[in-house]
Amino acid sequence: MASKLHLQAKARRRERRRHTIHNKIQGTAERPRLVIFRSNTGVYAQLIDDAQGFTVAAASSKGLKGPKTELAKQTGKVLAQAAVEKGITSAVFDRNGYLYHGRVKALADGAREGGLVF
Repeated sequence: MASKLHLQAKARRRERRRHTIHNKIQGTAERPRLVIFRSNTGVYAQLIDDAQGFTVAAASSKGLKGPKTELAKQTGKVLAQAAVEKGITSAVFDRNGYLYHGRVKALADGAREGGLVF
């Protein structure tokens, strides 16, 4: 079992990566930032227009059933469908400090299948 100090250090490293990524990319009205959040039980995604400072579309895995990676893929498809309905076809992907594999990759693939380009 990991110690408390180890988990705190791991969280600090993720926060540092998150800020580095966020400083390099910005979302606009035409191309919002697709940001992902991963918890132990679910996955959440938002399309954010950083120029105006509001969320354009959002989706989560709440209420869906199945394995975690399948939930992430379904969440990506739901988010892409909501974005396409609002006339958004491309986005900038913000992995929020997480490694690009597993649920993060599944959500990205689901969003691409749903019609988003990034």
